[in-house]
Amino acid sequence: MEYLEQSFSVKFDYKVFFTTSLFKPENFTLANFILSVPAKIRRKILFVIDEGVALAHPDLTASIKEYFKVYQEVQLVEDILIIPGGEAAKNDPALFEKLIAAVDTYGIDRHSYIAAIGGGAVLDLVGYAAAVSHRGVKHIRIPTTVLSQNDSGIGVKNGINFKGKKNFTGTFAPPAAVFNDDEFLLSLTDRDYYAGISEAVKVALIKDESFFEWLETHASSLAERNSKQMNVLIKRCAALHLAHISSADPFEMGSSRPLDFGHWAAHKIEQLSNFSILHGEAVAMGIALDSTYSYLNGLITGDKLQRILNLLQVFFELTHPLIQIQDLNAPVLKGLAEFQEHLGGELTITLLSDIGKGQEVHQIDSGLLIAASNYVTEFTRQPHSISL
Repeated sequence: MEYLEQSFSVKFDYKVFFTTSLFKPENFTLANFILSVPAKIRRKILFVIDEGVALAHPDLTASIKEYFKVYQEVQLVEDILIIPGGEAAKNDPALFEKLIAAVDTYGIDRHSYIAAIGGGAVLDLVGYAAAVSHRGVKHIRIPTTVLSQNDSGIGVKNGINFKGKKNFTGTFAPPAAVFNDDEFLLSLTDRDYYAGISEAVKVALIKDESFFEWLETHASSLAERNSKQMNVLIKRCAALHLAHISSADPFEMGSSRPLDFGHWAAHKIEQLSNFSILHGEAVAMGIALDSTYSYLNGLITGDKLQRILNLLQVFFELTHPLIQIQDLNAPVLKGLAEFQEHLGGELTITLLSDIGKGQEVHQIDSGLLIAASNYVTEFTRQPHSISL
């Protein structure tokens, strides 16, 4: 048999910047980045803003326009697009088509940028549109939530929901750069602010025991929205995520997704709730369930489980009717099958072998899962003295 073979590798580089007041004229972080890339033509940039962010920051579009009057080497598309935010943005094909049309209308090409300002859902949507337009337009992410600044906004995934399944259509396409502006966090509701903390707990549990201990120590100040401590959380969480992307399987070619600890149930109950449960809230419930399963399966001790549940309970409700498993007909169990399908047919779930250490398993005992669900439900019903 005769055949030809080709092999090549592509190197990806991108930076995550941490700043304050990104669009103040004296803050040259964004402009310096765009102008640092050699180009023979004038660089062009199109902005897409999450509607919720635009409402919370009514001067934002004017600030962007004033900023690029100072840095005129970059051509700003004057028509700044405002689109609905939240998970609903990923459920509406018309928004995706609108972004593709804007790329065409304003002549955004591979030397141009699409910048998305918003939460994780808007970043996912805009990133997907950028990735498939001209087979890849440069994408700048400006996350505005805790969850997107420490997790979803700094990774390499983009996508939208399709056929009732979360992120069924999407790409792996790293951003050109990420700009975390801590001023955006000040306008978040408590619910949105806390939601991102679950991803910090997740990555600490599977990667870094010392970070988990830091979260325990600073839980009270985080609950009080201490900006200094939140900035530490975001940077440390982002660093752990970036380290995983660079050292493991960034495009998930294998059957393992350790960063999705707690997510098989989380993704399903988001969908079952019609996304009224926030992603971070669902992840917290999924972490509680899978940590309890790890304990009942003999992988972690009871005192370590108590520490995990106590920390999560500072910020989250740990159960909900949609995640409770009374029998094998529980709708959330479909999440296991969808997780398995998503990764090539082999079920691969990350559990805990210790705080700071994830362990992959390929089978789930349904009886233990029911017991884990009941345990978490009972835990939430009892008064607990939380010592952190």
